[in-house]
Amino acid sequence: MIEMKNVVKKYPNGVAAVKGLNIEIKQGEFVYIVGPSGAGKSTFIKMMYREEQATSGEIKVDGTNITALKSKEIPYLRRTMGVVFQDFKLLPRKNVFENVAFALEVIEQDKEDIRKRVMEVLKLVGLQKKARMFPDELSGGEQQRVAIARSIVNKPKVVIADEPTGNLDPETSWDIMRLFDEINSGGTTIIMATHNREIVNTMRKRVIAIENGQIVRDERGGDYGYEF
Repeated sequence: MIEMKNVVKKYPNGVAAVKGLNIEIKQGEFVYIVGPSGAGKSTFIKMMYREEQATSGEIKVDGTNITALKSKEIPYLRRTMGVVFQDFKLLPRKNVFENVAFALEVIEQDKEDIRKRVMEVLKLVGLQKKARMFPDELSGGEQQRVAIARSIVNKPKVVIADEPTGNLDPETSWDIMRLFDEINSGGTTIIMATHNREIVNTMRKRVIAIENGQIVRDERGGDYGYEF
């Protein structure tokens, strides 16, 4: 699903955020990306959906070399992926239904198909009764559930999550992680950057540790492994 070969990312100030990454992530895997602040985790994540462009090397997503994509092609790449952020990034003037539907409207899906699919994913995340509410009427956990629903409404093969529980209390964080686990059990690849030691140590998925822009550990059934 994701393949990186000799990937380097240097910023204009000369800082090398990642240095010669080589990694393969297969369809259906659940992978945690861990490491100290400033290690290169966010750059690693962002390169997968071309928020950041690699300076050199090759990144393939589902067989497509995304490092070779032109700027106008990037939105089409992102329509095949789900991305979940720590700060939710919901549209404040659209209600729950509209926030999730928006991802299908931009690809001009049939209105009735949109309605059915949106209500299907809202039921999955437990928010079908709050479809007409607005983001500021929801708790943080509910807003993150909307963001997750939006990320999976177009049935992507991979969901990329950058610190999705970072702003949530422990109980809500576990609710969100159980939801991700359920999505993964349906065959969707999950790639998640996180600082949450307890979740990583309890769920025991594949762990990729990054330090100073390099992969220092890649372990299936791994633990968090850091003391901060």
